[in-house]
Amino acid sequence: MLGFVSLFMDVSSELIHGLLPVFMVTSLGASVIAVGVVEGIAESTALMVKVFSGTLSDYLGKRKSLAVIGYGLGALSKPLFALALTVNWVLAARFIDRIGKGIRGAPRDALIADLAPPEIRGAAYGLRQSLDTVGAFVGPLLGVALMLYWAGDFRTVFWFALIPAFFAVMLLLFGVQEPGAGAAPRTPVKSIRWKTLAEMGGAYWFVVAVGAVFTLARFSEAFLILRAQQQGLPDSYAPLVLVVMSLVYALTAYPLGRLADHMSHMTLLGIGLVALIVADLILATAQGLPAVALGVTFWGLHLGMTQGLLATMVAATAPEHLRGTAFGFFNLASGIAMLVASVLAGLLWDRLGPGVTFYAGAAFSAAALFMLMLRNRRLPAA
Repeated sequence: MLGFVSLFMDVSSELIHGLLPVFMVTSLGASVIAVGVVEGIAESTALMVKVFSGTLSDYLGKRKSLAVIGYGLGALSKPLFALALTVNWVLAARFIDRIGKGIRGAPRDALIADLAPPEIRGAAYGLRQSLDTVGAFVGPLLGVALMLYWAGDFRTVFWFALIPAFFAVMLLLFGVQEPGAGAAPRTPVKSIRWKTLAEMGGAYWFVVAVGAVFTLARFSEAFLILRAQQQGLPDSYAPLVLVVMSLVYALTAYPLGRLADHMSHMTLLGIGLVALIVADLILATAQGLPAVALGVTFWGLHLGMTQGLLATMVAATAPEHLRGTAFGFFNLASGIAMLVASVLAGLLWDRLGPGVTFYAGAAFSAAALFMLMLRNRRLPAA
């Protein structure tokens, strides 16, 4: 059920996000640096807010109410995109939308850990991620269809994002129940004390460190869209970049999530990093849309290998009563890295060209892979 909530909200969000970089550059006259700043602030905000929502969910012992608030804010932000007249309007809309994502993310992930038995937790995260990603390619497809129907009118198309967002909130309100057992304690958890943080253990903090370096390599998908546009993809078809990426992501997230229940997390994460390096190298040297499509395919493959896996690794290495806090701090570190990554990507693109942007992504991926190779001790199995 949480997977279907994610599906509907992703249809709404990706309908907009698949068109937003092109809308900002062509309709609002934004530079690629400005796109990087907007995306960096937005995505890092979502990740950073999770530290507070995760800690709060541990304190309250309740996850669902925070998730409802987060999804509700996401729905309320959608009209602002249609009304945006400047880049600052877009930034405000993205900020509100990502605040909502930040509020809902850690409690939702911790709720899945509360609901799923440890022996199938990887599959559970993979299933939610797969359904989420189905929405991530249905949304851009819907965006293409609406852009063609409305003759490229970005603002009219953006209004349609309200409909699936409404369904997502209603489904969460009436279709998901808080678990009676396994929830976080109702007594306050002093999660930001150094003594409490030390309870997380070295294995957890290693996952945080690797995740942060990994995120430096994973700048916003907006740059994939801009790369395709640079190679000749018409504006109305820009969301097809996310369709290709999300289709591969959706098809691989669940089976690879199940695979994570039966093999070394470190090995699977390393393979995912190799896939990202391949994607970056292809995109850095791409000449024409077929090469871009191949690079985007490998980008989607690395997402399928790693995103549910990283959540599984956090759940496996964190104490049960601090799961919400653990997801929060993991996302705080990733959020800081995402801000740096997207701003740096925009700067490199404008100053040195798109090829250098993707070469830098490959270098950060290689650094994360090197960290894994130095780590001889295997993390506990989920």
